[in-house]
Amino acid sequence: MHTLRVGALIVAVVLGTTVAIARPAAPVDVAIQTSAGTIVVRLDPAHAPNTTKNFLHYVDTGTYNGATFYRSVSKAHEPQSNIEVIQGGLNPQGSDPMIHPIALEPTSKTGLHNVDGTIAMARTSDPNSATTEFFIDIGNDAFLDSGGPTGPGYAAFGKVIRGMDVVRKIQRANANGEMLSPPIRIVKISRLR
Repeated sequence: MHTLRVGALIVAVVLGTTVAIARPAAPVDVAIQTSAGTIVVRLDPAHAPNTTKNFLHYVDTGTYNGATFYRSVSKAHEPQSNIEVIQGGLNPQGSDPMIHPIALEPTSKTGLHNVDGTIAMARTSDPNSATTEFFIDIGNDAFLDSGGPTGPGYAAFGKVIRGMDVVRKIQRANANGEMLSPPIRIVKISRLR
């Protein structure tokens, strides 16, 4: 009888530990305050932990404060485009030794997709080159998911939960070409929870 109780206690302790370890990381909300209004994004560290950690590093160190949304792709101005996005970050990043590229977390592994309101990391032609540049999808941008025409795709890591009207306002600021002139200032990006 005593052995049975001890065995049950050990199983309960092991199961309790396993449940605690398996608990997914909680979402993190950030506010992107811009000169055009505020966008609130819910980041998904449970599905895209490395990409979220990278973005939050730049948020927590104040790196994005004073940066800009400098690019807008709109089918209204470029009917041939397969995507619609606004892009922001440091542009240019220069040669800051504190900025390091991260490995791509493809949508095929995270289960997150480039749909309306998704935030994702921009990169060069090297899939593992994302640093500070990010974009927000407008409409269905599945073209940017892994396995499609863009090959490994772009790492999605969260979704806009408030302020898509601001995202669209920034997109409409695009008068000609993709580069916003003047760019929309990112006053500050900060954690809300």
